[in-house]
Amino acid sequence: MFRRRVDLHPIEKLKEFFWPRSGWKRSFQYGWRRVWRLSGTPHAIALGVAAGVFASCTPFFGFHILLAMLVAWVIRGNLVASALGTFVGNPLTFPLIFFVVFEVGKFMVGTPAGRAHPEIEEVVQQAGAFDRLLPHIVPLLVGAIPVGIVLGCVFYVITRSGVEAYQSQRRKLLEERAKARADAAAGRRVEAAALETGKGDAA
Repeated sequence: MFRRRVDLHPIEKLKEFFWPRSGWKRSFQYGWRRVWRLSGTPHAIALGVAAGVFASCTPFFGFHILLAMLVAWVIRGNLVASALGTFVGNPLTFPLIFFVVFEVGKFMVGTPAGRAHPEIEEVVQQAGAFDRLLPHIVPLLVGAIPVGIVLGCVFYVITRSGVEAYQSQRRKLLEERAKARADAAAGRRVEAAALETGKGDAA
């Protein structure tokens, strides 16, 4: 009846990371449904998602969720929504996100365009490797701020409108169900009263 869960091979896990079995489209749809169904105000949920999107624009791989929750806590956003918001950054979107982040950061700090060294290992082993990498790291750190804010604002608007529509529809559905139950209860009371009246007349 209950099957033991089999751990995936590391290669399968890597494959699942880059391309989920259900596909990216269904994964995104599932993620958005999870966001819409969160408990909280549309404003707080949208702030949380915006915090997650902002964190995804930073080069702090492995710490995006922690950073998103920290930002959400500061701006009083929904913490769960912030974690879900980090899924905006994924293997499909990271190349475009960091290309834009790097170009914006390079423009802001005035870093000239440079070609990456063909042998990264050799660069790291050389003396002054950090000085070589610094011109590439600083633009990513600087550019992440404006790009993250802009994308966060965009997703704030999208998320808030979606959550408001979902919660409004859900309230309407709950009101209709409550009205139906009330009407059914009233109908049962009328029937019970009619039966009592009939018994009294028969007596």
